[in-house]
Amino acid sequence: MFSNELMWWITVVDIPVLTGLFWLIWRTRKESEEAVDDLHEKLERRASQFREGLSAFKLEVAKNYASVTDMKDLETRIVSHLLRIESKLDQTALKTESLQFRP
Repeated sequence: MFSNELMWWITVVDIPVLTGLFWLIWRTRKESEEAVDDLHEKLERRASQFREGLSAFKLEVAKNYASVTDMKDLETRIVSHLLRIESKLDQTALKTESLQFRP
């Protein structure tokens, strides 16, 4: 059915080439899977470090920065001072205006 030359070609050339190609594909796939696993591990580790850093920053902010009630108290004090200054400026402006229009 097959000639000797074709059988020789299949035995000597095709089978080793296909075996080498199969081995190359298998090795490349294995290396790719290992690289993906390594990247996944690095990503998980970095995400964990990021979460820890964010938690530490939130804790620092909670400890060191003013609370909302403190800010509201400060705002109330500043507004009251500004209102007093404004009333004094209004009084001064009225006095100045009355002095300028005297006959």
